[in-house]
Amino acid sequence: MKKVYKIEIDCANCANKVKDAIAKVDGVNSVSINFMTQKMIIDIEDSRFEEVLKAAIKAGKKAESDFEVIL
Repeated sequence: MKKVYKIEIDCANCANKVKDAIAKVDGVNSVSINFMTQKMIIDIEDSRFEEVLKAAIKAGKKAESDFEVIL
């Protein structure tokens, strides 16, 4: 399931670090983060969506502490 989320991130380099961290999470099919629009498009397996989304947000925060997802 592909969803778009509003995010807060400070710079393009930070967005790239977060994208790389989230892409490594098991269950994430693809992720795109756009610093200019402050949006994240994430594609996650339907059957585990909530579980994987939580893990992805945690991985993003670990990579960059200022990363926020507005749910």
